[in-house]
Amino acid sequence: MGRRAGAGRLHGFVVVDKPAGWTSHDVVARMRRLLDERRVGHAGTLDPAATGVLPVAVGQATKSLEFLAEASKTYLAEITLGVTTDSYDGDGRVVETRPVDDLRATELEEAARAFVGPLRQVPPMYSAIKVGGRRLYEFARRGEEVEREPRQVEIYDLRVTDWSAPAATLCVDCSKGTYIRSLAHDFGVALGVGAYLSNLVRLRTGPFSLRDAWTLAELDALDLVEEWPTVAAHPDAGALTLDGLILDHEASRLFGQGRQLTGLHPGERAVRVYDSEGKWLGIAAPAQGGNGWQPTKVIADLA
Repeated sequence: MGRRAGAGRLHGFVVVDKPAGWTSHDVVARMRRLLDERRVGHAGTLDPAATGVLPVAVGQATKSLEFLAEASKTYLAEITLGVTTDSYDGDGRVVETRPVDDLRATELEEAARAFVGPLRQVPPMYSAIKVGGRRLYEFARRGEEVEREPRQVEIYDLRVTDWSAPAATLCVDCSKGTYIRSLAHDFGVALGVGAYLSNLVRLRTGPFSLRDAWTLAELDALDLVEEWPTVAAHPDAGALTLDGLILDHEASRLFGQGRQLTGLHPGERAVRVYDSEGKWLGIAAPAQGGNGWQPTKVIADLA
């Protein structure tokens, strides 16, 4: 068992390769025990059956989680064609089967191209979205189906990497909020045979990829105090899609006090803020009235 870190000492992102059968909350709970840290959170929930990239924020890294939640993602999805389930995945009840022997790879590739771009996607009934104050899966478990509002998502790239009937493997690059189960279902509808998501691996979330990921067993075996610089990414990693702002000594002091910085021309969205030595100070948003920057997240000393 690896040596524990001690509460409040560690800050950064650890990319966990989530095992099948675990919820994202299970992983966070294990990381809290493993690190002896209370401030632990995750970005981008994965279904229990799915595996792959789950970024876990520790300490001050939790302050950039909301920006990582906005990041695009990449998945490797196995879709079983010819079978439709009520949950759109392998855990559901089979509602229809159709033959797929005549399907050719070129038909799958053509269908995939039609999904690339902005997309109005209907969430699956077995999801945590609330309708009338209740989770959709609560209705689904009672055998009820309710109307769901389509959500705007975007598929940046969708490629068929393998077709061995009845299973097709798709590589999906998509925006936040995309339901791969719904994509699998809709893909089957487009081909006229139905489909469900039979396996899912998340390859990337924002800047973090499966190459960066650690298994829970690997982390459990490490001396986390000694290995933390190797294991974890910097706490600002969740906000790398934002521009950076470098402040001089006086402006850095004011920022640390949470005071508005006037006389600086703001942009249109939040920025990462650093002092002249490259120390991360936090996040700032354009101040009301367009006169400078307002600190929204101030980072305590990470030393």
